[in-house]
Amino acid sequence: ERKEKKQKEKEEKEKEKEKEKEKEEKEKKAKEEASKEITVFDPAGNNYYHWLGVITVPVMYNWTLIIARACFEELQSDYLLLWFLVDLICDVIYIADMYFRTRTGYLEQGLLVKDEQKLRQRYMVSFQFKLDLISMIPTDLLYFVFGPKYPEIRLNKLFRFNRMLEFFQRTETRTNYPNALRISNLVMYIVIIIHWNACLYYSFSKAIGFGADRFVYPDPTDPEFGRLIRKYAYSMYWSTLTLTTIGETPPPVENSEYIFVVTDFLVGVLIFATIVGNVGSMITNMNAARATFQARIDAIKQYMTFRKVTTDLEKRVIKWFDFLWTNKKAVDEREVLKYLPDKLRAEIAINVHLDTLKKVRIFADCEAGLLVELVLKLQPQVYSPGDYICKKGDIGREMYIIKEGKLAVVADDGIKQFVVLSDGSYFGEISILAIKGSKAGNRRTANIRSIGYSDLFCLSKDDLMQALTEYPDAKALLEEKGRQILMKDGLLDLEVAAQGPDPKEMEEKVDRMTSELDVLQSRYARLLAEHEATQSKLKHRVATLERKLRPPLPPPLPLPGDAPPPPDTGGIDNHRRKRSRVKLDMFLKYQYRRVLEFMHRSDTPVLYFSPNVDTHTHTHTHTHTHTHTHTHTDTLTERHTHTHTHTHTRYQRRNVTKYIYSSTVLQSKC
Repeated sequence: ERKEKKQKEKEEKEKEKEKEKEKEEKEKKAKEEASKEITVFDPAGNNYYHWLGVITVPVMYNWTLIIARACFEELQSDYLLLWFLVDLICDVIYIADMYFRTRTGYLEQGLLVKDEQKLRQRYMVSFQFKLDLISMIPTDLLYFVFGPKYPEIRLNKLFRFNRMLEFFQRTETRTNYPNALRISNLVMYIVIIIHWNACLYYSFSKAIGFGADRFVYPDPTDPEFGRLIRKYAYSMYWSTLTLTTIGETPPPVENSEYIFVVTDFLVGVLIFATIVGNVGSMITNMNAARATFQARIDAIKQYMTFRKVTTDLEKRVIKWFDFLWTNKKAVDEREVLKYLPDKLRAEIAINVHLDTLKKVRIFADCEAGLLVELVLKLQPQVYSPGDYICKKGDIGREMYIIKEGKLAVVADDGIKQFVVLSDGSYFGEISILAIKGSKAGNRRTANIRSIGYSDLFCLSKDDLMQALTEYPDAKALLEEKGRQILMKDGLLDLEVAAQGPDPKEMEEKVDRMTSELDVLQSRYARLLAEHEATQSKLKHRVATLERKLRPPLPPPLPLPGDAPPPPDTGGIDNHRRKRSRVKLDMFLKYQYRRVLEFMHRSDTPVLYFSPNVDTHTHTHTHTHTHTHTHTHTDTLTERHTHTHTHTHTRYQRRNVTKYIYSSTVLQSKC
């Protein structure tokens, strides 16, 4: 026992040591992983978006001023130090952007990757790295070769334009005014194209010669056209007229001028088509909601005209539509939220409607899950002034919660008001529960009318019962609260409430369960049939595979005394016919030999018989061996004779009965 205890203690100590080692290894791995993790920027985060705004500034600077400095010499020479300083700052931001890209995470299996090596490797392999590398080539060193008058050597900085596009795309998804942003972006792109064309026009005029003809820029020695602002304004004016295909410009004179103008017109046609298409689609998108709403109004107007609805009712309908549009209540919430996943849709509904639902007394202490289910089933409804929400004696199929507006409980004449219900009030919650013993049953007990335009939430009885099927405890709690409210108001018949369950209700439940059971049985039968069909197909496939994979049977051995087949001396048909006969004879002999061998193995004496006509032999012995030999020969008038031989053998030995049935079919030619 002591030895066993010592061994157990040793084993426990070893296990503890192993556990400690495993913990240490896990801690080391965690530390290594933590050391690999770095500060990573989430592409969907605010920091990444703000950095895109920062990098967009130098990109816009390079796209607008490099071409202008290259074409207008005064702009480059008069502000040379300023340009060098701004270029240096832009290059520093470009370098920082490359470092920022190595710290930009990406999702892998739904998690943000924070491994520095993976992030760097992903960036180095991407196509964007090649563009960034081209943009960071130090072409500024060429200033020492060509001088500072050639800023076009920095054109490689334009390869960062995709960062600007990414910033505009993310801004479009974040802003509440996407259509305005799209229009402003379109205008910006058009202005940049016109700006580039203006700079190229000025350079083209310089190459031909200022003032050489009416097409080129006038002579800058003229004080009126010598200022930088006038040069740029004139070039922009000419570029705008050309690209917008207005064409009110001086006609070209030389061939090169014709080519330049034709190229500009082609570019202008493309730009004009782009402008018209984009602006048209933007305006269509901006007015899509209004067009859909107006189509509904037009359809209802046509229907009322066709059905000859009264003028007063038609005016009420049109006013109701106007109220919906002016108060921005024409949007169908379910249609808008149907593209969201259930979780986000539930969170939005909770954020918007949960506080309103909690104001109802019977729902005050319900489970959170049930409240979420009910919140998703609330339907907004808008009523016009004078509309009845319900009348006394109507069947209560819905309950209502007032979101905005005022309702009045009126007498049967519709004029006298008893109570005014305002925001947060509710009614009809007892009728949808169908509490047993209620004196009013499921009927409305009052007339409720809208004083002005009222915005209500509606919860139907079917939706409530569907939600309560998953919460039976909550259903019992709601019914108990409803009974207490009815008892407090004196509307509960205690004798009826104390009785057992209503037979009609039980019958309805049984019928409902029977119908559901029938549906389940039909589904089960359909699934069973599909299963059997699939199983039979599978068996057929397995049998086909077995036939394909089974090795071929060896050819039968020739019996002693069999003569070899005669040589073929005929044509092709005779040769095939002889081969078929030989194969058939060999097959029949092989089967006959198998029957004989089987009979020998079963200790049954071999039966010799001859093909006698209509001969029946019955032999009975005391050893319980019965042999029945039936030989039947039919001779037809045709050229073929069919011989059928059936042998039945039955014997008993050591209380074991064996039945052997062997059949040999012999066919020969007369």
